[in-house]
Amino acid sequence: MDGGPLVTEIGIRDVAAHAGVSVSTVSNALNRPELVSRTAADRVADAISALGYVPNVAARQLRAGRSNAIGMAVLNITNPFFSDVVLGAEEEAELAGYSVIVGNSYDSEKRESRYLDLFERQRLDGVLIAPVSGSLAMLERFRRRDVPVVLVDRVDHDGVLPSISLDDVLGGTMATEHLLQSGCRHIAFIGGPVRVDQMRERLEGARAAVERAGARFTFIETQTLNPGIGREIGDRIAALPAADRPDGIFAGNDHVALGVLQGLLRHGIAVPDEVSIVGYDDIDFAAAAVVPLTSVRQPSHDMGAHAARLLLQRLGAVPEKPLITRFEPVLVPRQSTRHPADG
Repeated sequence: MDGGPLVTEIGIRDVAAHAGVSVSTVSNALNRPELVSRTAADRVADAISALGYVPNVAARQLRAGRSNAIGMAVLNITNPFFSDVVLGAEEEAELAGYSVIVGNSYDSEKRESRYLDLFERQRLDGVLIAPVSGSLAMLERFRRRDVPVVLVDRVDHDGVLPSISLDDVLGGTMATEHLLQSGCRHIAFIGGPVRVDQMRERLEGARAAVERAGARFTFIETQTLNPGIGREIGDRIAALPAADRPDGIFAGNDHVALGVLQGLLRHGIAVPDEVSIVGYDDIDFAAAAVVPLTSVRQPSHDMGAHAARLLLQRLGAVPEKPLITRFEPVLVPRQSTRHPADG
């Protein structure tokens, strides 16, 4: 790995030298303590404490051939969409005797890199990842070691890595066309960051639909997606003069959409009579909102299960399936938008 000094790991030989015993004595003290005298065991324990030695469970697993664990890095585990994806992956992996170690990158490339470092150090059998950025260079280390990687909610446009994803351009198009067909003439897309493929593709679908309709389009980019950001933007939109205010809002996910809904309602903006809102993911909270939220549904649980199945396929644990699966989104109309017949 590039950058920073090399760190020498403390090994069993270091412990043996510090304790003044043989390597086999240290091994027995760790694995078969009944074979070691109390004095030798104490010397080994003191050496381990002094050196900060951590038994390399991963190395033992590697010698055995498998760790029976896979790593999974997702963008934001607080988003119910990703929670469901993880649940689907865990259930599928468990059926094949594998555990899933989950890391939450929270839209941070630095956090994502730390989790990938952890997965590599632990010698996990494979990696599932919803990447933060468009670059997949950070995954090259696993390819060199022949560790299978499957992309989640993302497509490798070079066709190297297997993937499970949704057609987000189509999803963005469907959401925006629904707003336009219900009579909206000024559409705002709220989402980001655009370095995330899913957001960029949803934006692409929305912008193209608006251009075809000859309507007005506004893009409000965010650096993360949560209800607090949505409420702030809802406040800003409510403060605009009516003539400048978008009458249709397409949010990059339901968290943002629900925040925008709250922000508009607390300023007395009627939804959908004055402003219609469409979210994305169709999380459980969408249908339970004070104004039930129209949303683009992703089959999150199935996506996680399919991703795990692809990885297990490459590990030889399940029968082979197609390497690339692309799900289609489904628009779920509710009361946050006027339906075309009402427009």
